[in-house]
Amino acid sequence: MPVDKVITIELAKTCTELSHEIRRQIGLIINRRGNIESVIVGTDRQLVIPLLARSRSGSKLLRGVRLVHTHLHNQPLTKEDLTDLALLRLDLMAVIGIGNSGEPMDISIAHLIPSKRSSQPYEELKPCPFFSFQLDCGVFVQDLENEILRSGSNLRLVGTGPGAIVVSVFTGPQGDHEYRLEETKELAVSQGIHVFDTVIQRLPQINPKYVLGIGKIREVIIQALQMGADMLIFDRDLTPAQVRAISEMTEMKVLDRTQVILDIFAKRAHTRAGKIQVELAQLRYILPRLSQSSTALSRLGGGIGGRGPGETKLETDHRRVRDRIGHLERELLALSHHRGQQRSKRTRHAVPVVSIVGYTNAGKSTLLNALTHSQVSTKDRPFETLDTVSRRLHLPTGDGVILTDTVGFIRDLPNDLLKAFRTTLEELHDADVLLHVVDISAQDLTQQIDAVDTILRELKLEDVPQIIVLNKCDRVPPEEVEALCRRQNAIGISATSPQTLDPLRTAIADSISQKVGLVSDVPVREC
Repeated sequence: MPVDKVITIELAKTCTELSHEIRRQIGLIINRRGNIESVIVGTDRQLVIPLLARSRSGSKLLRGVRLVHTHLHNQPLTKEDLTDLALLRLDLMAVIGIGNSGEPMDISIAHLIPSKRSSQPYEELKPCPFFSFQLDCGVFVQDLENEILRSGSNLRLVGTGPGAIVVSVFTGPQGDHEYRLEETKELAVSQGIHVFDTVIQRLPQINPKYVLGIGKIREVIIQALQMGADMLIFDRDLTPAQVRAISEMTEMKVLDRTQVILDIFAKRAHTRAGKIQVELAQLRYILPRLSQSSTALSRLGGGIGGRGPGETKLETDHRRVRDRIGHLERELLALSHHRGQQRSKRTRHAVPVVSIVGYTNAGKSTLLNALTHSQVSTKDRPFETLDTVSRRLHLPTGDGVILTDTVGFIRDLPNDLLKAFRTTLEELHDADVLLHVVDISAQDLTQQIDAVDTILRELKLEDVPQIIVLNKCDRVPPEEVEALCRRQNAIGISATSPQTLDPLRTAIADSISQKVGLVSDVPVREC
């Protein structure tokens, strides 16, 4: 059985002689059958590796090809060579040094290793004179890939969901940045994504192309590949150019915070209105991010009188997205008109409206269920409720009000989502009182309150009376609850403990009375 060499002597001599003659590096992409898939001619210092198809099944296995290239002055492997090895998951990276007469001198080889064996993703073999080097490449690579499979370092069990590394970059003081990072992780986990690790970097300014510096982003990608991650998630919004630049460096998905939130909304919208609003937000997000297409994608107009190229594929995609956006906006307008009629009916019957608002996962739906004895879906995860829910609430005075639960807010709520959900949030403009529910156990309680108040101001709801409700008081020591209630001029409750809700019912009744002109000393706060 013939030995599968890294490269044959004849081929190596041809490459080194030609490379010496033209004073440029020459590289060969060789598959496991020993066939040359690509020939690369670089500069005197580097090669630009073309886009490689994955020759092996499964994104966590080795690619199935090796790169063998020349170095003009018999240098060993460079940092760039090792980085390309890790980023592209090559079977091997080999460098053949060239002597003064163009003959092969030393050969340097590196290969990937399971992450459990070393902190580095690769291992370098000691440089060796080319003509005395012996290696059965086929056996070596197969053994290496079997070891990677056995180690399980790059693979997860089927059904455990995708994996990701969350990347956080900021320029100012650290402040509440850690809370934002934890929030992004929570959003990812709620989608069934396993977060392997987080990367935090403070920079003087954000890199306009890669967000991080070029060296750091390569390091992050290598770390993600080594851990077996499927995606990189950034806790900030990325520009289309940044997504494209990072995606060109890796086959992993590159997501920003808005995409994760949009995906959550897409999975949890159940009503027709909710689905329309989510699709509208997604299309508005996608429209400026449609990939540039070459003029080679132009097509003839066709039909009688057709002259020259018609629309490019990019123009067609833009037109279709804009047409769909227009269609969805008309549907939302019709839904808004229908809801307006329902609100007018409530107004004619003089039924007060109390709307629950607050940060996502603060316990708004649980409070609605507790006050109205309803069975609205509740789970300990962000954005469980997307669709407006209304129930009748009977107050201690014997009067009835409409209690409405709305979508939760989040800091830096994507503008496309806020625009799309204005139809749902119109309900808040008819509210006589807002119940601002806050998770008292949240470490960033003040920031969450400020985030909700900011969104309420954007919606021009700052004049609606607001009762601050500190929920989940059973998770915090009583003395701390009392101090926070005084500081926030709030009412402390636990939505899962019905006996704590009577003061809130009384406060709602008094606020409704105050709305129609009666005097009350209930803690009501303007946002």
